[in-house]
Amino acid sequence: WLGLKKIYSITKQGSYLLRIELQDWRGNRRHIEYSFSLGGPSSNFSLQLARRAGSIPNALPERATLRFGTADTRPASCPLSQQGGWWHSECEETNLNGKYVTPRSRGRLDRGKGLYWKPKKGRYYLLKSTKLMIHPTDLKAFD
Repeated sequence: WLGLKKIYSITKQGSYLLRIELQDWRGNRRHIEYSFSLGGPSSNFSLQLARRAGSIPNALPERATLRFGTADTRPASCPLSQQGGWWHSECEETNLNGKYVTPRSRGRLDRGKGLYWKPKKGRYYLLKSTKLMIHPTDLKAFD
C-alpha cells in the first residue's frame, strides 16, 4: 500500500485512471476501470469515481463523494467485522483492504470478513487477491 498522502501527491498533478484487478478463490480474474479524483487530507482523502470499462459489475457508487474510513473512523452503521481502511459509502459494497481470510471448508467465507466485491444487484465476489493501479489518462505526456 503506497499510502494516501503519496497517492494524493501523484494524482493532483493531472488526470488519472484507477484500475482494480480482482482474483477469486477459483482463479478467475476480473477488472474494472474508473476515472477518478482524490481529495487531500482536508477532505479525508475523499474519492469520486466514474466507471470507464471492466469485466465485473460496478460495486462502488459513481459520482458520490466517498470518504476514507478506518476501523476507528468508519461510519457508525458499519459492522465491527470490517477491518482495514477503505472508501465506504455503504458498509456492504466492497472491502479490498481488509483482513486476508481464507475460505472455510467447501470454499465458504463469512460475509463481511476478508476481501470482497459486492455489486448492488449481484452476488459477493470473495477474493483471494486485489490490485489497485493508477495511470495518467494521457500517457503521451510521459514520453
